[in-house]
Amino acid sequence: MDPILLVLLAATASYFVNAKQQRQRIAVLAEHLQPFQIEKHIESLTQGYLRAMGEKEDERRLQVLALLGDSEQSLVGQFGRFATSFQKVSEPMARVSKWPVSLPFATQIVPASTFDMRKALQIHAQGFERVVRNEAGRTPRDRAFMMTAEILLMQHTCHWYCKSRSVASARMLARNKTPHDQLVQSVSPETRAAYQALIR
Repeated sequence: MDPILLVLLAATASYFVNAKQQRQRIAVLAEHLQPFQIEKHIESLTQGYLRAMGEKEDERRLQVLALLGDSEQSLVGQFGRFATSFQKVSEPMARVSKWPVSLPFATQIVPASTFDMRKALQIHAQGFERVVRNEAGRTPRDRAFMMTAEILLMQHTCHWYCKSRSVASARMLARNKTPHDQLVQSVSPETRAAYQALIR
């Protein structure tokens, strides 16, 4: 058989297998997210933070941020329960390839080059709770900025799980004009240390 035809057939088969595996991951994530209103709270918070940062007067900014307290607490509680629910996912399905691009069976063939999504979600859940609790005593503005970074990094992780690292980074850059490295540097030091230890 023509070598070029063989390469084309292999590439086509690889594409369809890869797409099927990505659909499975999307379905698993959606199944565990379904009972919660996490996306609703994230949208409310990110829009609220932007509105607050747009206020010229400090007093008005603080008023807007104070109104977001219930949404913050709801996000912390629901995301914590979501992360706990995701612990039920089997290890093979929870494995995420560290390679930039998604390849079929990469998590099974090279398990050393993977991280555990279950651990990643626990890191994000702890990060949300830590920033909202604010034991570090950050100013309302700094706290809102850091919480936004924690949310965006979590979204990056979810896109990475469903697709690939490069796709997640490209989406984050296109939608939020924020490189992945900048997100990592903007979250709390505790989140950053745990996250970097997991994905390296």
